[in-house]
Amino acid sequence: MDHIDIDEAALSRIRSADPDQPVTMLNLVRFREHALEGFGVDGFSGIEAFEHYAMLNTTEGVDYAGAVTWMGRGGVTVVGSEQWDMAILVSYPTRQHFLDKLDDPKYQAIAGIRSAALADSRLIEFT
Repeated sequence: MDHIDIDEAALSRIRSADPDQPVTMLNLVRFREHALEGFGVDGFSGIEAFEHYAMLNTTEGVDYAGAVTWMGRGGVTVVGSEQWDMAILVSYPTRQHFLDKLDDPKYQAIAGIRSAALADSRLIEFT
């Protein structure tokens, strides 16, 4: 099963946790060959659409102090069977910063581009 959109039950658990605790989000992503149409990235590859989404996080002011602390291309999976094109660690000063981002209408307006770009993903909170 592919996972692109937010799991509302998991998000509810995050909302009930300490809002002031710093968090780092692990993003594991697999790109579509061609981004889905209808999200403003028609004709883009999946990786091009994802790069556009990442740029919009900054230009639209919805990064909420999130900082990419590490990013790398996927390689050979040594344990397990999943294959990822990229892993990204994004650190937020507090969990509330991350939640405020998700709740921001400007972010919600661009979040579809992420879904259009990705064939599969995981987003895992670490503290």
